[in-house]
Amino acid sequence: MDLKSYESRDAVAQRLMKTNPRISADKARWLAQHWAAPDADGRWHVLGAAAHKIVTPMLFRADEMLALYEAITAPVLSIEAEENHIEKWSGGKYSLAQFHERLGHVRNARSAQVINAGHMLHHDQPEAVAQLIEEFLR
Repeated sequence: MDLKSYESRDAVAQRLMKTNPRISADKARWLAQHWAAPDADGRWHVLGAAAHKIVTPMLFRADEMLALYEAITAPVLSIEAEENHIEKWSGGKYSLAQFHERLGHVRNARSAQVINAGHMLHHDQPEAVAQLIEEFLR
């Protein structure tokens, strides 16, 4: 399974702007050169694995996962975007409320929300995300 390739860095930037309307053209062009790279033929390929799009063939058992969450002893920071599409991406099988309920099983978890951000919140609000991480690490 391969991710789609693009004819140029500008085409990669257009793809970034299509899926994230908050990104300006100059930021998308900058991100494109770090998110993708050209091959020997000049086609640009995203520097990521397509595997994240594959639904696992293994049966998911929430009770087993919750037991693992309860075993976590390290502090955890969960940062979510104001614009959250978890229900849409899961086909209505998993809600944000369910995520929060499950996260509640991590004994030392903190949650934060980034306003005016979507799925790629680190692109939308990099300063806000960095500030949350810095505060968490103190």
